[in-house]
Amino acid sequence: MFLKEYIKDVYNGVTSLLKGMRKTGYYFFHTKEIITEQYPDNRDTLKLAERFRGEVVMLHDENNEHACTGCTACELACPNGTIKVITKFDMTPEGKKKKAVDTFIYHLELCTMCNLCVEACPTGAISMAQNFEHSVYDRNKLTKRLNKPGSKVREGVE
Repeated sequence: MFLKEYIKDVYNGVTSLLKGMRKTGYYFFHTKEIITEQYPDNRDTLKLAERFRGEVVMLHDENNEHACTGCTACELACPNGTIKVITKFDMTPEGKKKKAVDTFIYHLELCTMCNLCVEACPTGAISMAQNFEHSVYDRNKLTKRLNKPGSKVREGVE
């Protein structure tokens, strides 16, 4: 009984190996079909999928304005504390207090690129960029401030 099971397992293993090797052999003899790209030689022609998730970025327009209202929905949606939104209160011309973003901190080293923060943002202020090269020697460079210095909330964003 034991010998029969052993031979059956060996047969199934060899069969599985041959199935994989058949596909490898096909591409070995049909070299016109290129299925891999040489990296980093292809940086100029590299086309990433639209759904690719790189790092989180805050979108700014030409007037250095963004759509982040400081609601902290992205911070609450993040499963591992990658985002920290520090808010302040500004005075409106009418004399009312209005919540505004002081600093938007993004810890790239903690990010799992899950996109939950982008989905949670009610104003579409943040998105996932196409950046994928994040190697640095200093870990502090992976902590980024997403709102640019002097930026403010775009008019009409609530």
